[in-house]
Amino acid sequence: MTTSFPSDVAFTPTVKAIQTRNGSRRAYARMEEGDGWETTITPDIAAFIAAQTSVFLGTANAAGQPYIQHRGGPAGFLRVLDDKTIGFADVQGNRQFITLGNLAENPKAHLFLIDYAHRQRVKIWGEARVVEDDPALLEKLMPPNEKSRGERVILFTVTAWDANCPKHIPQRFEAADVARTLEQRDQRIAVLEQEVARLSQITA
Repeated sequence: MTTSFPSDVAFTPTVKAIQTRNGSRRAYARMEEGDGWETTITPDIAAFIAAQTSVFLGTANAAGQPYIQHRGGPAGFLRVLDDKTIGFADVQGNRQFITLGNLAENPKAHLFLIDYAHRQRVKIWGEARVVEDDPALLEKLMPPNEKSRGERVILFTVTAWDANCPKHIPQRFEAADVARTLEQRDQRIAVLEQEVARLSQITA
């Protein structure tokens, strides 16, 4: 009897054969028999998702031609609805509709999230569907102060996810975070300059 694992969504027999040929299969087999990949959204991953301002959504058409679309918004635009479901509002864009066309033919999808500041990434396998006729859900998922018109909702059902190592992830910071840090530095410098001026008057 063959045992199945959540990671089988990515580790197909062909992938496992290549892992064996290249010497990594034994380590991944131990991972599968141990903790393995998760199939539900845990609280720590839910917090990670809620903090993201950017995500890459991968889909493929019926012929298998892949496509990756970038989605962005304020932290919280990507919403965990329950331990298997992630949703976001699909706002008006360039009108190519490649993702929608792909999902109409093939529901398999992938979310790739990367936090450059903390050098963390999460890969999520699953299926996505388009919801066109639920204005209440669309309103719920619309980011605050969003200027573009919300047109529909995309719901992503999680099959499995993996959070892997930070190797080769360059450390980068959001412009708003850098500006906030510089402002705090400038405020601290101003306080110190005032203190230096005060002490200079005392010793003069």
